[in-house]
Amino acid sequence: MALTNAQYESIIREYEEKQIKNRHILENRLSDIRNAYPEYADLEDASASLSLSFTRRLIDGEEGARQALSEALESLRQKKKDFLLEKGFSADYLDPVFECADCRDTGYIGRKKCRCFEKRIIELLYHQSNLSGTLMLENFDTLSYEYLPKDILPDYKKAVETAKSFVSSFDECCRNLLFMGTVGTGKTFLSNCIAKALIDTSHSVIYFSAVDLFDTFAGHIFGKDKKALENFCDDLYHCDLVIIDDLGTELESSFVTSYFFSFLNERQQLGKSTLITTNLDLKNLNDRYSERICSRIIGNFEICLLTGPDIRICKKT
Repeated sequence: MALTNAQYESIIREYEEKQIKNRHILENRLSDIRNAYPEYADLEDASASLSLSFTRRLIDGEEGARQALSEALESLRQKKKDFLLEKGFSADYLDPVFECADCRDTGYIGRKKCRCFEKRIIELLYHQSNLSGTLMLENFDTLSYEYLPKDILPDYKKAVETAKSFVSSFDECCRNLLFMGTVGTGKTFLSNCIAKALIDTSHSVIYFSAVDLFDTFAGHIFGKDKKALENFCDDLYHCDLVIIDDLGTELESSFVTSYFFSFLNERQQLGKSTLITTNLDLKNLNDRYSERICSRIIGNFEICLLTGPDIRICKKT
């Protein structure tokens, strides 16, 4: 799973808090019933007395004692359930309380993570991605070719297949993608499709617009908060997939160029995938970020060119 130790521990703490909360619920229910109905307390006490009375018989190995105890306890359990029903409660009102009956709020069934634990991981990954709302609207299931001009349809379908291939081979090899093209040709949409497909299979994805990414870098650095910068870089470098959207829209500076190269280099050395979208062509990338960065992108990224009119305008016409 793509969780840091801190994230994993936070989920475990959530389960521990659930168990404590539900134990308190059960204890309060039992206390209320015993106080309101002394006869129920008598049934509870009878169960304890019965077990105690059979102790010697069980130790002595008396034939049939275990079976007799089991039947007597079952009879008392049924009497307690009947009593609760008679008083207007459900028969299981005093059973242990669980949010998930499968794992009994432990998060695990044996050594395997319960589906509720897997669901919590995915919820956390969605929150971390900065895309939680967007991905419900932009994903492979909502993808449509309806508004695309016929002359660009083959190239766009090829880009979609590249995106799907990127997802299906994600665990097998480190691949980097560069969606390049003019405004409104579906670059961000396809990156969101990839993000949702990976998060839904418990991979960590972090999305940043280029503006926000470099502003965040600058804020941590010039704010001189070294610990915040370390934590930010750790998340950014070790995340399964980082998406940088609209590269080229951030303010130009030597600071941006330096950190962008360091970012690309660190991700590549760690074997982590990066996805970039940009409206710039290769010449403009080279002019803006230096030959060294452009060479790194050409050498390490699969370039997927998206052309055609602005799809958003096509939808309105």
